[in-house]
Amino acid sequence: MQNRSEEQVVDVVVIGAGPVGLACAIEARHAGLTARVLDKGALVNSIVGYPARMEFFSTPDLIEIGGHPFPVQGYKPTREEGIEYYRGVTAREQVDVRLYEAVLAVHGSQGDFRIETSRGVHKSRNVIVATGFFDLPNRLGVPGDELPKLTHYYREPYPYVQQRVIVIGGKNSAAKAALDCYRHGAEVTMVIRGPSLSETVKYWIRPDLENRIKEGSIRTYFDSTVEEIREGVVLVRAPGGTIAVPNDFVLAMTGYRPDFPFLETLGITFASDEFRTPIFDETTFESARPGLFLAGTVCGGLKTNRWFIENGRFHARQIATHLAGQRTEAIPFASIHWKTEE
Repeated sequence: MQNRSEEQVVDVVVIGAGPVGLACAIEARHAGLTARVLDKGALVNSIVGYPARMEFFSTPDLIEIGGHPFPVQGYKPTREEGIEYYRGVTAREQVDVRLYEAVLAVHGSQGDFRIETSRGVHKSRNVIVATGFFDLPNRLGVPGDELPKLTHYYREPYPYVQQRVIVIGGKNSAAKAALDCYRHGAEVTMVIRGPSLSETVKYWIRPDLENRIKEGSIRTYFDSTVEEIREGVVLVRAPGGTIAVPNDFVLAMTGYRPDFPFLETLGITFASDEFRTPIFDETTFESARPGLFLAGTVCGGLKTNRWFIENGRFHARQIATHLAGQRTEAIPFASIHWKTEE
């Protein structure tokens, strides 16, 4: 077997095997370039971490990659259909993907990058970072937020049958988790920082949850935050004072963030704005480090709703066109949509 350190130099190494990362490799290949994809987890690892049978908010045509049609049984694809679609496209395009291989560092410069991983070294002329943001949850920063009864990832309701569950957050992820757990026999309490549910909660979810709150089936504390998590109880700071809520599990649907320390080690620089937006060329998506490009959600910094599969997949073609030596045009502003899923 060939030693990883002796493998052929490729034109592009893509860090991240999500839909956008795969699109980058496919578009590079279509442009006559060689590409390899590295990921520390599974193929489309973020989607694998979504709740079972979750339905995408996007229609299939908006999240297709590589020009491959996305057939679905219903109007919108499910998590399982998405995983199978991206797996199938990866196989049909014969994408060189190395999974469960974490990137540790990127040495060298454009034309002669050496990507150090947990399994060896890859050599590449260019690097594309498409790491997304789903791996790092926004932690609560309160006593007890390291307890095993707390999770930032909701997958299915069955572990919470007949359990007392607190759901933190007032956006789509929290709303869906609260309703799902309630309908499968959990005693659900929501803790929401604002005075009401987020305006981004989907129109077909909002009335259902509002009715459950109104009838008292799902107890909800608005204008409230979690003060401390203990075994058997959670302290909630509400407008009337601190309340001890009996509890078995906590679902903290508080969002996620890019891995900024990792991005910094790659030499990526950031704007001095509140979102820590990475600095990159808006046409070629090349960062301040020559030869290192950004694609997908990572381009938005903490504003994780700016870029997603629907518009992030177009970054792949921009980058590939540039690397192939062809002229690129900026993506028209009209094509930039804003996600409101979380």
